[in-house]
Amino acid sequence: MNQLQSMRVFVKVADLGSFVGAAGALDLSTAVVTRHVADLEARLGTRLLNRTTRRLSLTESGSTYLERVRHILDDLEGVEQMVVARNHEPVGTLRIVAPVVFGLHSLAPVVQSYAARYPDVMPDVTLADRQVDLVEEGYDVGIMVTRHMRSASIVTRRLTTGYMTVCATPAYLAQHGTPTRPEHLLGHPCLSRPSEQGGDERVFTGPEGEVRVRPSNAIAANNTEMLRQFALLGMGVAILPSYLIGRDLASGRLVPLLGDYRLPQIEITIAYPSRLHLPAKVRTFIDHLVEYFQPGQPSSRDRSATASAFAVTALDPAHDLPEADLHSEAVRPVRNAARTRSAASVSASSPI
Repeated sequence: MNQLQSMRVFVKVADLGSFVGAAGALDLSTAVVTRHVADLEARLGTRLLNRTTRRLSLTESGSTYLERVRHILDDLEGVEQMVVARNHEPVGTLRIVAPVVFGLHSLAPVVQSYAARYPDVMPDVTLADRQVDLVEEGYDVGIMVTRHMRSASIVTRRLTTGYMTVCATPAYLAQHGTPTRPEHLLGHPCLSRPSEQGGDERVFTGPEGEVRVRPSNAIAANNTEMLRQFALLGMGVAILPSYLIGRDLASGRLVPLLGDYRLPQIEITIAYPSRLHLPAKVRTFIDHLVEYFQPGQPSSRDRSATASAFAVTALDPAHDLPEADLHSEAVRPVRNAARTRSAASVSASSPI
């Protein structure tokens, strides 16, 4: 028989002084209750109860055993209650992983608003420009591109769709001209991370259909924040995630280009290790992310211009993939004027 159940039965028999009383309290038959106590005594090799026709009494060993068993069962109940509470109430440490530039530019306000809502949760944020195995490395939540999941046990939830933005400084365009078609990029130095598939080829979709070009990079860099700095210095035409340059577009420091064309989109997802018995801290953080990044939600309307250029990025360092259009209030006028997706968005390039 189950040893813990036998211990519970023994405690109930000792408290009530009766096998029949314990059987009624535990909704068991008297024979089953008797068997549990007998199994305990056989396991321990000692008598725990003195039995007479009129009453039961504890032996010396039974008294000692009862005292210790009470502590064990109380501790076990406390642990179970703690685990249940952690699964139903948002408490404990929440381990989050995201790419570096996304974390530096976009993640902090989301975490701050979540922590304010759930003060018993302590966010533990890791920024990593590499593929991450959530299960092996013990993360609760990751922000990444679905197709780069490395574990079959990973569960994903769609957050938004991503795009990239072609842009340059007004001074650069005044000196070198404004490209209006993807082919025009061949005459300009390009600032972007290379795509893993197809080398540096870029595939645009426009009025005439698909257009493929292979612009030449002006300089190599493994970080899109560095490429942004180069773009602001007028070193060429940049292809960058708009969440990174949302404020630059809104202020006019950078100008969105090729408004009639769009680079391939990609689905940006939240990832977590399992759907079974999902802890409340994970469930509420996922819901908070979705609420925060979906257009029309109160949280998105309440953002400041600085905090509005948010997005989600992938964890794959080999890709420079599209970022999500999040309908940022800060950049909507620029986007509408240029007929391009220049809203706060998501890059799927990991080292960004």
